[in-house]
Amino acid sequence: LAVCKAATILILAVKPDQVTGVLAEIRDHLTAKHLLISIAAGVPLAKLEAGLAPGARVIRVMPNTPALVGKGATGFSLGTSCGAEAERFATDVLGSVGMAVRVDEPLLDAVTGLTGSGPAYLFSIAEALIAAGVAEGLDAATADALVRQLFLGSGTLLAASADSPTKLRENVTSPNGTTAAGLAALGAAGGREAIIAAVRAATARSVELGREADRK
Repeated sequence: LAVCKAATILILAVKPDQVTGVLAEIRDHLTAKHLLISIAAGVPLAKLEAGLAPGARVIRVMPNTPALVGKGATGFSLGTSCGAEAERFATDVLGSVGMAVRVDEPLLDAVTGLTGSGPAYLFSIAEALIAAGVAEGLDAATADALVRQLFLGSGTLLAASADSPTKLRENVTSPNGTTAAGLAALGAAGGREAIIAAVRAATARSVELGREADRK
């Protein structure tokens, strides 16, 4: 509570089922000068605002772990009492560790499923690629180094190129070549569908967490 009195920016970073208790604890210590930034997954702005005094300024944020290296992808939504100043603050501060995009609050669940959880999908793919390299005879250290560079190079190319991901994929895929064979196997194993299903499941879980938070 001493922090509430001294600071103007407060970060709410607790589990969804702890939000109600924390808001009750800080409610009487916030003033119009404060801005509450919540990264509590699935907890809607309406619940956050209901737990605070009328007029409280709240921003709901969904960052991801690449922010740790200045390459984050963050979605945010503004509460009803936030104006242009709060939006500028969110864009500048969240954008200082990557990119920050304002979205309508219902779309934050999709941001959660796509980029909030997305790093884990890519790390899982990296694990699989390393294991595949080892299975084909590479030692683990070499496979690891190659996959790390593969992700770095491919991600940099994707970010720098004006071409779509589809075009970049086509550029690598010669007819009847090795890449075509690999993509065919990936498709037969349901690789694309599995990734879409992962985003869908994570998005649905974010929605579910919000409903659970509303009931508490």
